[in-house]
Amino acid sequence: MMIRKPLRLAIATCLLALGTAANAAAAMTVYKSASCGCCAKWVEQVQKHGFTVKVVNVEDIMAVKAKAGIPDKFASCHTTRVGGYIVEGHVPAADIKKLLAARPKAKGIAVPGMPMGAPGMEHGDHRQPYEVLLLKSDGSTSTFARH
Repeated sequence: MMIRKPLRLAIATCLLALGTAANAAAAMTVYKSASCGCCAKWVEQVQKHGFTVKVVNVEDIMAVKAKAGIPDKFASCHTTRVGGYIVEGHVPAADIKKLLAARPKAKGIAVPGMPMGAPGMEHGDHRQPYEVLLLKSDGSTSTFARH
């Protein structure tokens, strides 16, 4: 069966649009302090998992968190915007992909503090168990993942 040129063009346009949408979903902006080494390691980790990262070094990271609506008790050293969500702290790339695929009604996800062994916080074999929290729009949280 031969596909006519207009149909081929329409199919190609749709495939291009899907590819562009997928790439847009994988683009993130990370706000961090210029001197933070663990943030730089975290950025490398998400890039290895296919995310395109724009890094914005800021003087006052707490102001970024306040503007994003991140309560102090959930804060970490960097704040990320991706796919309409906030990702706070050392969240594994797989959990970000899970968030973007599931599209829950939420503000985003967070790993409060800086747990040893989380992406960007590796130090030999030392690991702390930690949770990735789903930050709901009403201010409540639930466990999104455990590591």
